[in-house]
Amino acid sequence: MKVLIGTTNPSKVKRFEQLLDGNDIEFCTLKDLGIESEPEETGKTPEENAVMKAKYYGQFFNVVICNDSGLYFDNLPLEDGRQPGLHIRTPGGCKRLDDEGMIAYYSELVKSLGGKVLAYYLDGIAVYNHGRTFSYMENSEATRQSAFFMIDKPSESRHPGWPLDSISLNRDTMTYFVEEGNNKYDTAKENVMLGEYREHLTAFLKSALGI
Repeated sequence: MKVLIGTTNPSKVKRFEQLLDGNDIEFCTLKDLGIESEPEETGKTPEENAVMKAKYYGQFFNVVICNDSGLYFDNLPLEDGRQPGLHIRTPGGCKRLDDEGMIAYYSELVKSLGGKVLAYYLDGIAVYNHGRTFSYMENSEATRQSAFFMIDKPSESRHPGWPLDSISLNRDTMTYFVEEGNNKYDTAKENVMLGEYREHLTAFLKSALGI
């Protein structure tokens, strides 16, 4: 089966390759197909935006997987203008930031909030399969249990496509996400939750793809 991953982010491509490893799937990317246009993302949740993207890229390919994420700071009200939310790369309506621009912007933002904030991501996934669309989003309360610290002093290491890993710390080990050997989730509770989420997400993907 050939599947289009609706992104140019190499880390997102790798994530889905790992989740669906061993299922005889050949992945391609927007870059592989020369697709440069982007859909309008007007959803109120990561799931809604993922669905919009999957349907949009479905006009170019029969089977598509799309992902959208929101970043939230636990100590900021959701309506606070500094809350990144769904606009991680375009905070405050600014021009789209590249990886280094994101590190610089969020380092300054965290510095203005005291130098360290508790943060969490919320993911939405959508699959377009020959005209039908399926979607999945993790529970926000469960996501908060695996929150992490974001600080104002970047590591020198980088994860291409996931720039904020350079200013994100495991809240128990206080090590950067980009440090070698750091699995981001070190407590037994978080590992159980992460494992359950991966199982649910993989089951959703297999069902939506019909494999």
